[in-house]
Amino acid sequence: MKILFIGDIVGSIGREALESYLPRLKRKYAPDVVIANGENAAAGRGITKSIYQDLLFMGVDMVTMGNHTWDQKEIFDFIDEADYLIRPANFSEEAPGRGMATVTKNGKTLSVINLHGRVFLPAHDDPFKMADELIEEAKQISPLVFVDFHAEATSEKIAMGWHLDGRASAVVGTHTHVQTADARVLPGGTAYISDVGMTGPYDEILGMKKDAVLYRFKTNMPARFEVPKSGRSVVSGFFTEIDDNTGKALGCERIYINEDYPFQA
Repeated sequence: MKILFIGDIVGSIGREALESYLPRLKRKYAPDVVIANGENAAAGRGITKSIYQDLLFMGVDMVTMGNHTWDQKEIFDFIDEADYLIRPANFSEEAPGRGMATVTKNGKTLSVINLHGRVFLPAHDDPFKMADELIEEAKQISPLVFVDFHAEATSEKIAMGWHLDGRASAVVGTHTHVQTADARVLPGGTAYISDVGMTGPYDEILGMKKDAVLYRFKTNMPARFEVPKSGRSVVSGFFTEIDDNTGKALGCERIYINEDYPFQA
């Protein structure tokens, strides 16, 4: 199975960039499944039902979330019925939605798991213990298992990669919006990258208007962070091919596209 993952989609610029580049990425990589992190898709904060549906219409097969899952209150009205939208599995068991879902394409079934880190982020249940439980459940369905670990600290994400090496087909980090250069296949056969990066505004700071962020850093005064509605974009992604029988990764590569690093067909 070939899997294309799109890093954190930020605002309308990120959605427009995805709409523009996804057809070209599909022609180049011919993925069986496309996964995208959509927790910043609605102006940087959460996701709406219409945006979720738009992502599916563009060709995304599964949408993962993160710390901004509940920012758009309407999510409570549709998340339980959204078959291809998952939130971190180690949220409270009282939370609506689910942390794992499956997608079947071309006769192959992939389990997708979403987890949330605890270092430098609000406390949630143990993601390592939850990963163990869900991996065991997923393996009853198929050897193909993909994990989006939404976490701040690279140490925690690398730890999750090694924790799941040989059990998950791929473990990708999201949340920091800065792509790391450590894409690799771990010895046990798990494709890994500490952070896939962001799909959104290229000339700002983590997708937010840079003037407000700079003001906050230089003065330590409150500032409202907003996502711009126009400007240059960046597309960050991760591609891996998995052996259908063993669930082991055969290879992987990171994807980074903007005006300084143009798309290579």
